[in-house]
Amino acid sequence: MRYWIRHTTTYRYDRPVTLAPHWVRLRPRSDVTQILHNFSLTVEPVPERVAENLDLEGNSVLKLTFGDEPLEQFQLTTISEVETFRTNPFDFLLEPWASRLPIDYPISLYRQLQPYLATSAAGLPALDPIALQLANDLWLQTDGNPVTFLWQLNQQIHANCRHIIRETGEPFPPSVTWGKEAGSCRDLTVLFTEVCRAVGLAARFVSGYQEADAGNDPELHAWAEVYLPGAGWRGYDPTQNLAVGDRYIALVASSSYRDAAPLSGTLKTGIGASSELHTTLEIEAQE
Repeated sequence: MRYWIRHTTTYRYDRPVTLAPHWVRLRPRSDVTQILHNFSLTVEPVPERVAENLDLEGNSVLKLTFGDEPLEQFQLTTISEVETFRTNPFDFLLEPWASRLPIDYPISLYRQLQPYLATSAAGLPALDPIALQLANDLWLQTDGNPVTFLWQLNQQIHANCRHIIRETGEPFPPSVTWGKEAGSCRDLTVLFTEVCRAVGLAARFVSGYQEADAGNDPELHAWAEVYLPGAGWRGYDPTQNLAVGDRYIALVASSSYRDAAPLSGTLKTGIGASSELHTTLEIEAQE
């Protein structure tokens, strides 16, 4: 599929403020699942400097720095043209030694996967107890088969947790999401990721776009990617109960949800000012 995407984010403040540096992660990635053909960014007010870098995980990050001129509105518009290729998300064969959980990784691979295995996906000092219990229950139900485990986990979160819209704020801890039986896409993704790590599956948080079904608006979305030896990183979306295919456009993936935020930054002056967030997103698809 080929997509044309226009995404505008606008912050309006109730008093004049000045901006500290902001980091923009809205440039779609290019890899074996998708290719970025064109990308443009427009910022108002115009920043003093735009520096594009790759972070430690290979994501494109634009750093915007601003002067000291007060402003009451800050707006970013990106236009992207992306082609996606993963028509079949199940076109893989696991390595024979990775066919049962927990996976006994070769030591060199285990070291590389540490950020996606050893730390809590929810930003907590330890794995969430509810996620650990859910992981143990699913391991028993699926006899430790990793592919079946992931599919069952996707289904169970989708069936038990109602999707809600929550545009701002950090993800809830997994225990809160599971207890409320509801969460935003980032809440459900953190829950999914935490359960994977509890059973020894390397997982990371992804921000991106999903093509909407007829009659629905497109949305900025979040899902998980799990590293499966023999298959590489594979996406799972518990919000939609789908394996991620060519209707998804990834922006950034990280072991921490904080490093996958599409836009982050603070105020230099005017801290404490109230703000209103407005977003518009257009996605046009062409076979």
